[in-house]
Amino acid sequence: MTVKALAYYRTSSAANVGDGKDSARRQAEAVKAYALKAGIEIVGEFYDAAVSGADPIDTRPGFADMLARIAGNGVRTILVESPDRFARDLMVQLTGHDMLKRMGIVLIPVSAPDHFTDDTPTAVLIRQVLGAVAQFDKAMTVAKLRGARSRKKAAAGKCEGRKSHGETAPDMVRAAHRLARKNPKNGKVRSLRQIAEELAAIGYTKPDGAPFGPQSVANMLKQRVAS
Repeated sequence: MTVKALAYYRTSSAANVGDGKDSARRQAEAVKAYALKAGIEIVGEFYDAAVSGADPIDTRPGFADMLARIAGNGVRTILVESPDRFARDLMVQLTGHDMLKRMGIVLIPVSAPDHFTDDTPTAVLIRQVLGAVAQFDKAMTVAKLRGARSRKKAAAGKCEGRKSHGETAPDMVRAAHRLARKNPKNGKVRSLRQIAEELAAIGYTKPDGAPFGPQSVANMLKQRVAS
């Protein structure tokens, strides 16, 4: 009799979710190729988008829906692309697998089908080591991204969010810097409001045509653009 299974996919980053992204598609292709080769019929697919691999499995919406489906249709096999797609955190991976095992559910990561089913001491050790490596790899990736953001922020003064005037209108920011210099004739320095008025006079205004406010000008003067 053909074994029936449910497929589970997960992506941890919102950047990998949506049209044109390949994470979920790659997982689905790997799972379906294995099922076809093994003679397994996939009767349902469940997906947790932008869900961390460190989140307990029973708190994930997609996984919870899958467990509810299992309770009603008698399917006792779950296919995932790899152990870390199930859970990247070692403790979540092990406790989650133990919970499924107690429910009589077989979890098969298609990249390593025997990963959870072989209970020899060596297999248990390998399972723990691989889980720890996946957890370490994720932590290193997060640390590298955090470091890159910090370096970018230190260099540019910002990293994320809305683009600055220095990025969208560098000519305007350069003009603001010129206007902020001392007047060579009388040695006076223009106020922020005066700079805003002179920017408006040469065509640099807010989208509604009004002059920029003093705080906007102050922000421009904090930004640096190439001469």
